[in-house]
Amino acid sequence: MMSTQVRLVYLACNKLNYGVFSTNMKKDIHPKEYRQVIFSDSTSGKTFLIGSTIKTTKIAKWTDGKEYPVFNVEISSASHPFYTGQSKTIDTAGRVEKFKTRAASTKVKPKKTAK
Repeated sequence: MMSTQVRLVYLACNKLNYGVFSTNMKKDIHPKEYRQVIFSDSTSGKTFLIGSTIKTTKIAKWTDGKEYPVFNVEISSASHPFYTGQSKTIDTAGRVEKFKTRAASTKVKPKKTAK
């Protein structure tokens, strides 16, 4: 049951066409490439179906049985420490090892003495 105040706000929004409760999208404001895309988090294994214009090459089936383009991401809200509350090191591309080899290969240059 809606209260009288909520119902008045609902009717006012629909009457003024704010779009708050409307399912109709404005025409000609979205890019032509806009479609549903599956974003797959490689760290947590979670997947999200979101509208996007991102270019993809893979296609996979979603839970509704339809096929959608797939884009892989390394970090999402399902794996980011801020959202999960868990602190963990994510090193999918070997960044730590690359840094260590770069740091080890740099030579300390001797300081120039003033003449």
